[in-house]
Amino acid sequence: MNSDFDTLSEAINALKKEGYTEDFNLLEDCIESNLEACKFMPDEFEIDKIYRFEGMSNPDDNAILFAVTTSTNLKGVLVDGYGISGGQISKQLIDKLHRKK
Repeated sequence: MNSDFDTLSEAINALKKEGYTEDFNLLEDCIESNLEACKFMPDEFEIDKIYRFEGMSNPDDNAILFAVTTSTNLKGVLVDGYGISGGQISKQLIDKLHRKK
């Protein structure tokens, strides 16, 4: 995990310059690519980097940014809220996203 970025948008822009150009959505048991219209199960992608951001005045501003590479070499970012705003996802996906490096 790297804390060199002050804002979520700053981190996303830096990752896009590194080739993480796809935007992924978090579904119940997988992640989904917007542009490629593909779904990837937890065993079909790796988490390369993780960044955490905490809102100074509002707990709803908490977010985690994941830099992701899929088994098809598609690189992109996944943004998810945590704490109160965290969504309902499968245990397998939780284990993948919260695996310690």
